[in-house]
Amino acid sequence: MPEIWYRLRERRLRRRRPKPGDTWHLDEVFIRINGVLHYLWRAVDQHGVVLDIFVQDRRNAAAAKRFFKRFLHGLKYKPRRLVTDGLRSYGVAHREVLPDVRHRTSRYLNHRAENSHRPTRRRERQMQRFKSSGQAQRFLSVHGMIYGHFRPRRHLMAADAYRRARAKAFRIWKQETCAHAAA
Repeated sequence: MPEIWYRLRERRLRRRRPKPGDTWHLDEVFIRINGVLHYLWRAVDQHGVVLDIFVQDRRNAAAAKRFFKRFLHGLKYKPRRLVTDGLRSYGVAHREVLPDVRHRTSRYLNHRAENSHRPTRRRERQMQRFKSSGQAQRFLSVHGMIYGHFRPRRHLMAADAYRRARAKAFRIWKQETCAHAAA
């Protein structure tokens, strides 16, 4: 029951989030699940907002295309520019799925996506690893959305703006959770 409750919250928060930026950073990182290597794919906009997270057991062109199609499926917007690291699978997926979008490949420009993996690694250590890829996918997609909702980019705003952003986040959270409790 709690998992369903969190997934409902995540969907409602996803609908209420603002339009993503026009530059998207894509990255993948490996995670071990029961001793087997899996890959965690992540899409982040230029403001650090997580667009999507996807756990797969492969890191080839087909996996990259699947990830592109997945995170574009729920969004009404397309990016103006994609920034990725040097993985060639991104180029194949970009040419087939988003050919009209500018693609920039650089390991130095992709720090936004690299840094967004840090909360995941922290949670992974606290949970003492993930037990299955399905559990990792469910948890990380919900955790990424809720974590981003309550963590505005503090270093980019003054203290009063930060307090207003946090108050707004809690107000939205309360509206969504109270609406479900009343139903």
